[in-house]
Amino acid sequence: MVELDHIAVVAPDLATGLAWVRETLGVEPQPGGKHPEMGTHNHLLRIGESMFLEVIAADPSAGRPSPHRRWFGLDDPAQVRRDWRDGRRLRGWIARCSGLEATIGKRAPTFGVPMAVSRGDRNWQFSVRADGTLPADGGLPHLIDWGEPGAPAPGMPDLGCKLHALVIETPEPAFVRSTTETLGLPFAPGVRDGKVVRLIAAIETPFGIRILT
Repeated sequence: MVELDHIAVVAPDLATGLAWVRETLGVEPQPGGKHPEMGTHNHLLRIGESMFLEVIAADPSAGRPSPHRRWFGLDDPAQVRRDWRDGRRLRGWIARCSGLEATIGKRAPTFGVPMAVSRGDRNWQFSVRADGTLPADGGLPHLIDWGEPGAPAPGMPDLGCKLHALVIETPEPAFVRSTTETLGLPFAPGVRDGKVVRLIAAIETPFGIRILT
């Protein structure tokens, strides 16, 4: 089974991303950790029983990973800054599965290949494209297999936030819709036509529904 696991704000730096999420949602994401295989770090916010929001950025204290590229397009800081300036800040979504290689199947050109990554004492498998870019520029999910420990969201503090809806605008709505359908997601994002890929998340907060995009 493939399920929505988390959504990702890709920031030019972690402080900038945290400030924006704090201002938009009115809550403070909690420290996550560092991903030594990717040279990134993050903060996390639970947005459902088994879903969370991630704020991720390149870690300035870490070296550039080798021989592969960073995930979420973070090896192209100029593009990350352009996306941020253009209001494309919620850039990725991630779906969890069991058996990552089998789930990817023949779709490695789209989703990438499994890589072993870690944060603290957690180790898991994540689909990463050779160029480090987001699948379908963020229109399709990265795929993740958390392994035996399972998804981390249930162990996160509940700050009163819940994902209400996720919509994907994309120049390729038919491709995104058909590929998403083949994954069999029970919570499938809405898909509609757009000039560029843009993710729009409606999140219930203690202060009402707020929008991340």
